[in-house]
Amino acid sequence: MTPSDQHAQEPQHPDVTEAIVRERSLHDPAVRRSGPLTESLLDPGFTEVGASGRRWTRAEMVAALPTLHGGDGDAVPITAEHFEGTVLAPGIVHLTYVTRVGDAHAHRSSIWRRDAAGEFRLLYHQGTPVPDGTARS
Repeated sequence: MTPSDQHAQEPQHPDVTEAIVRERSLHDPAVRRSGPLTESLLDPGFTEVGASGRRWTRAEMVAALPTLHGGDGDAVPITAEHFEGTVLAPGIVHLTYVTRVGDAHAHRSSIWRRDAAGEFRLLYHQGTPVPDGTARS
């Protein structure tokens, strides 16, 4: 993580760091191809509104993730940068960041919630496509 990924004035909260690590793991092709690994990261109540505009349930995402961008080890990788995080309440973290797949950029927003076992799980995710030429560098 580079200094530009953090607020310069304040140290990053450990929960934010943990949520970023878990968010980044969802971009790993090995995780994307593994239903059990993906399920371990997604909250049972998970929903997503993807950059395509489609709404996804947990079961739909677990089934589709191996076929989406970054699921194939030979595909163009997902690059994620400019992470910012906020602790909304104890055990709840909101992340924002930017992804790039080839020339396509998207702004991302995720809410991570700590479960009863103490693990952060992704509760909600949204991707918003960025028009060409307007992506944050």
